[in-house]
Amino acid sequence: MKQHLQHPVFSVISKLAAEKNVQAYAIGGYVRDIFLNRPSKDIDVVVLGNGIEFAEAVAAHLNVKVSVFKNFGTAMLRYQDVEVEFVGARKESYRSHSRKPIVENGTLEDDQKRRDFTINALAISLHPGNYGELIDPFEGITDLNNKLIRTPLNPVETFSDDPLRMMRAIRFASQLRFRIDDEAVAAIKSNLQRIKIVSQERITDELNKIILSPLPSVG
Repeated sequence: MKQHLQHPVFSVISKLAAEKNVQAYAIGGYVRDIFLNRPSKDIDVVVLGNGIEFAEAVAAHLNVKVSVFKNFGTAMLRYQDVEVEFVGARKESYRSHSRKPIVENGTLEDDQKRRDFTINALAISLHPGNYGELIDPFEGITDLNNKLIRTPLNPVETFSDDPLRMMRAIRFASQLRFRIDDEAVAAIKSNLQRIKIVSQERITDELNKIILSPLPSVG
């Protein structure tokens, strides 16, 4: 995987991870798109520790500005042609009336479990000790090869916690021409009414992405 980490921002993250004895991982869509041969300029980095503090250290090293979003526990910087968002590894729990999670510090595994789909739970280590190692606990690579949309946890739980994920599943199926796992399809049907707790703005955003996909009728 090391050949896919040639952008200079990765070497800076790796250097600071070693200096601060922090584990940091590229995770999510950037990693997924490596295997789909899709160019991506958005990099998500999960840190075992304080993601905001680590982002501020990276920004200081690169001499760039960092935007901090304390309510979400995230920070973002732009360097050359990429946008990098940092977050501390976390686990989430939900209340029935809201898709906004209660957040606690967690492990990498906790963070991967909270991801929407197995193909978005892939992580690559950026620490020099195991730089470039792929961490794939939910067989996301297999699902990519099989063109399958599947959730890391029980799909009923995944979609009930955050009903927007139902539309995201359909959107990814439409964009990538993937098939949604049968259990996930059943879970979408059983959770249809839960979409009411999602804002119209977020629903419209996903619907627009479906309409703009290569074959909208799939969605």
